[in-house]
Amino acid sequence: MCLIKLDPLMDFDSTVLLRSPGDILLNDHLRPRTMSIAWLARRTGISVSTLRQITRGERRINAEFALRLACVMDPTPAYWLVLQARYDLATVSAERGARRRTT
Repeated sequence: MCLIKLDPLMDFDSTVLLRSPGDILLNDHLRPRTMSIAWLARRTGISVSTLRQITRGERRINAEFALRLACVMDPTPAYWLVLQARYDLATVSAERGARRRTT
C-alpha cells in the first residue's frame, strides 16, 4: 500500500483561480476527451442527474464518487477529494470574510 505523507502546514496557492471540482471534471477531463456526462454515468454508476449537479457545483464530490471517478478517469480518488476540500475551505473562508465586512 502506498501512503501519502502530508505536511501539517500544507496550504494551497491562493493565486490559482478557484474552480469547483465539477467545473474541473467537466472542462479539464470530460470535454478534452470528448466524453459525455451520460457516458461517465454509465461507466461509474453515478446517475446523470447527480453528475450534472456536480458539474454545476450544486453537489459535492464525496468519497464514494471519488472512488467511482478514479475507476474510470486517470486522477486518483485523493485528487478529487483534495479538489473538493480546497474548494470547500476557500468557499467557507470567503463567506466568513464577507460576514466580517458586513458587521
